[in-house]
Amino acid sequence: MKQHDYSLQANDKTLEGSHDPDRNAQFEHIDAQVKKFQAAKQPVISVDTKKKELIGNFKNAGRSYAKKGSPIKVNVHDFPTKEGKAAPYGVFDITTNEGYVNVGISSDTAAFAVESIRRWLCSPTTKSRYTKATELLITADCGGSNGNRVRLWKRELQKLANETGIEISVCHLPPGTSKWNKIEHRLFSFITQNWRGQPLVSLAVIVSLISSTKTQPGLTVTCVEDTNIYPTGVKVSDIEFGKIKIKRDKFRGDWNYTIMPNSDLKT
Repeated sequence: MKQHDYSLQANDKTLEGSHDPDRNAQFEHIDAQVKKFQAAKQPVISVDTKKKELIGNFKNAGRSYAKKGSPIKVNVHDFPTKEGKAAPYGVFDITTNEGYVNVGISSDTAAFAVESIRRWLCSPTTKSRYTKATELLITADCGGSNGNRVRLWKRELQKLANETGIEISVCHLPPGTSKWNKIEHRLFSFITQNWRGQPLVSLAVIVSLISSTKTQPGLTVTCVEDTNIYPTGVKVSDIEFGKIKIKRDKFRGDWNYTIMPNSDLKT
């Protein structure tokens, strides 16, 4: 095989499926929006849910330093325990290089996603930094709990806008481009490196490991527990959805829109 120029090679994850004709234009639009908000000293965040993790004495990918011949012993099988799974939802402040992770133990729903943003927005650090904030820009994937077609996501953002009085603008990354979401390579990747080889034996350990994530360029991370229960299957009626005060951008309004405070929708 080697004589015929063959070698052992792993699969290369490069195929992204369909290519939307507006993909490049959307990235340019997001870049322009980010710069516009930053110039106005308004907060800009990248959000997403990190991969769910089993809570318990299970193998965690990677290696950590230990005495020779004394690796950490973990369960042979990855059978879920009563502790269940942890869902870390991340909020990454693009301007300040700061991460905020809300670790839930319930379902990864749109209500959980927006609650995570709410906790970041109402945290003492965020309040003190953006004292004059009137707008918020969110960059997010097109799918998942914060997908552009999820009605509950927009309804919960409307509630947050009503509570804070802040206009919330959202720019979704084109389908199939989630790996380019800044939170993936500027926050989540470093969390994975920091806890490599460490069994995630409890929710407290997960919070501690995420909170201790730092980088030389200055990344810092705040992490909190979220023990709320977020039911799945919540429906938003046409009447309720019609009350959402949404202004769609002229360019790809399905991907780019602003939700403004609206007293017609009760919080």
